[in-house]
Amino acid sequence: MIRGILIAILGIAVISTGYWGYKEHQEKDAVLLHAENNYQRAFHDLTYQVDQLHDKLGATLAMNSQTSISPALADVWRMSSEAHNNVSQLPLTLMPFNKTEEFLANVGDFSYKSSLKSLSDEPLNKDTHKTITTLYDQAADIQNELRQVQHLVLNKNLKWMDVEMALADGDRKNDNTIIDGLKTVERNADAFADVDLGPTNVSTESETQGYNHLKGQKISKKEAIRIAQQFAPDHNKDFKVRKSGSKTNRDVYSLSMSDPDNRANFYLDLTEKGGHPVYLLQNREVKKQKISLNDASEKALSFLKKHGFDTESFHLDESAQFDNIGVFTYVPLQNNVLLYPDSIRMKVALDDGEVVGFSAKDYLMNHRKRDIKAPKISRKEAEKTLNKHVKIEDTHVALVQNDMSEEVLCYEFLGTIKNDTYRMFINADTGKEERVDKLKNAEPIYKDL
Repeated sequence: MIRGILIAILGIAVISTGYWGYKEHQEKDAVLLHAENNYQRAFHDLTYQVDQLHDKLGATLAMNSQTSISPALADVWRMSSEAHNNVSQLPLTLMPFNKTEEFLANVGDFSYKSSLKSLSDEPLNKDTHKTITTLYDQAADIQNELRQVQHLVLNKNLKWMDVEMALADGDRKNDNTIIDGLKTVERNADAFADVDLGPTNVSTESETQGYNHLKGQKISKKEAIRIAQQFAPDHNKDFKVRKSGSKTNRDVYSLSMSDPDNRANFYLDLTEKGGHPVYLLQNREVKKQKISLNDASEKALSFLKKHGFDTESFHLDESAQFDNIGVFTYVPLQNNVLLYPDSIRMKVALDDGEVVGFSAKDYLMNHRKRDIKAPKISRKEAEKTLNKHVKIEDTHVALVQNDMSEEVLCYEFLGTIKNDTYRMFINADTGKEERVDKLKNAEPIYKDL
């Protein structure tokens, strides 16, 4: 009897100890996962911020107005500060990374002081232009190395906790891919002794106006599902529907669908008024490229025409390839004036030409017939205001939004400095430099080590 009681007590003790150990293990795993997520976020934020820093420095080189340069340099200072903050959140206390931090600090210090100077007499003097050019080139090197590390982290599913443990153990026998990559970043920084918004981005203020220009009657949930099935004919599954934006002028139906047979997730937003497509996103594996970028752009246009858009007035503004996906921006024209606030962005899979991404929010909020006046200054007069270092390649007349969320008529100049391309918008009435954007270069292809 006593023996049985002792065995029972011992059994309970073993079970309790096992449960306690299991809970301890779970809690430890949760802490490690939280730390890993924070490290991953900090690193990917750092890579993104250096991308933005590099582009903003490049855009500054093409500017020629105090009202543009000072805010741009203030942005550079903010970006460098954010990047510096994310470096401090990485597990690098036992690894020298001070040269990279020093570079970010120098960029921030220079841009902050320069943004406070009066640039009215000479927006960018020779010395300042030379310094920004040097920082721009240096940021490009750091950007490239960080992207290489990022590619390896994502492609090989590398963990930052392994970096922390390797550094803490002082283990020099086993190579760590992340550590090796960051050492390359640091060597490049040591050798020196980094939302692009673009003209098609619409300000947050304009987003509050909603879909005032839409036509059509309000649709029901059943009608929303019927329309969604037209956008996803190859994924004939049940849609989940929810309504958002209630009691506003931006009411939409959000539809989602998981299709395990085709290994795809499908998302679509439709306006309640008229059932117009706002967003479309299809997450699926894009296989080996079979169609050209030009063929993909034709597929995108066919998609727009099929769903009721007036493609005859659309201009293909941007076309780029990222891995096996074609990315396109279409801008409507009115009397040969580009209407950038009304742009549509699309992604097309290059394996079969299927549209896997679509955004018509700006078009639906802004598109209408406008009363566009003739420019008050000539193209040649506008060109005289441009930075002397820019080589002009092309010119258009375009409507863009300025910093005050006002639509302004501009001369758009496409120009280059070295191997980079810029878009400069000069007010067609006043000659003021409204904005300068650096266009994205083709993405480099990174290889596994």
